[in-house]
Amino acid sequence: MVIKSAVAVSLSALAAVAAARDVPANVKSFYNSIRGQGQCRNVLAGGFHSIDGDSGKSPDMKPIDFDYCGDHISDYNVIYLQGKNGQLVNMDIDCDGIQHGPADDGRCGSSGDTQSVTSFADTLRGYGTGQRDLDANAHPYVVFGNTGSRKGFANFDPRKYGVEPLSVMAVVCNNKLIYGVWGDENGDDGSESMVGEASISLATACFGRGINGNSGHDDNDVLYIAFTGKDAVPGAKGAKWNAQNYDEFENSITGLGNKLIQRIGGGGGGTQPPPTGSCSWEGHCEGASCKSENDCSDELVCNAGKCSSAGGSTPPPPPCSWEGHCQGTRRCAFSPPKSIVHAVER
Repeated sequence: MVIKSAVAVSLSALAAVAAARDVPANVKSFYNSIRGQGQCRNVLAGGFHSIDGDSGKSPDMKPIDFDYCGDHISDYNVIYLQGKNGQLVNMDIDCDGIQHGPADDGRCGSSGDTQSVTSFADTLRGYGTGQRDLDANAHPYVVFGNTGSRKGFANFDPRKYGVEPLSVMAVVCNNKLIYGVWGDENGDDGSESMVGEASISLATACFGRGINGNSGHDDNDVLYIAFTGKDAVPGAKGAKWNAQNYDEFENSITGLGNKLIQRIGGGGGGTQPPPTGSCSWEGHCEGASCKSENDCSDELVCNAGKCSSAGGSTPPPPPCSWEGHCQGTRRCAFSPPKSIVHAVER
């Protein structure tokens, strides 16, 4: 019986690694553009730390803190974490929630700050699935948002910007795209307001089984994407909340995750027109689909749903029902409205 349990746990951990997917082109372009921009322009909340004791300085001692960024809250309906100088955030390990479940392989044993409950356990119990809380070993979740009352601690509530508890999130890590849910919040139990943390099952999918409760991923190259709106919430029936392992749960939210990432870059992971000229943002060059100028590379503008040069060709005129009297006809007479004629006559 012990041997069977050990084998089951090992297979569960391997499944978490195998379930990771390549990053779609639109999400990869989004990731590169954020890092290339250097820092957030629309800071929703700042003053956070990625690594405990980083003292607000980058390795080369430039001032740095980490922000909840709203640069694309209006066009893509997403919020994400970003640092300065091209940095994103790291991935610390969370082992909160249900303890010693079927997927527990012992790696959380080294964690020194495990709590037996996550932030939205009441919401999950309300779904009526029999699942009383999240299990960090089985549910890929992100620790997002900061709450606390200690003096000097920065707080941020994603709900104020439309992010719903237990909504699907996307994580870009180690050249992979992982789906999880917003499942927990950062508290004020440490010495600084921290960001950049995920459940051990999500971290394992990103970086392998070398991850444990006390050893995460320190490089600030992880992108956490939260989606605003109720359509990002799988709800009681849209996810297998009583899943016993990572693979089972992540598969249950993949369809919704694939739908949500279509928001990014004006149209998802499909094939985009090839870059032309000196375009520096692949997938957002002349001819690519767009919703606003933020979707287009360099000096391109969004014209009639396509990225084009500011001095580019004029879009075709709208359909005309009176042949010979359409836009561009050289000989035409102007007939002012009757109200104008009467006003002149008076």
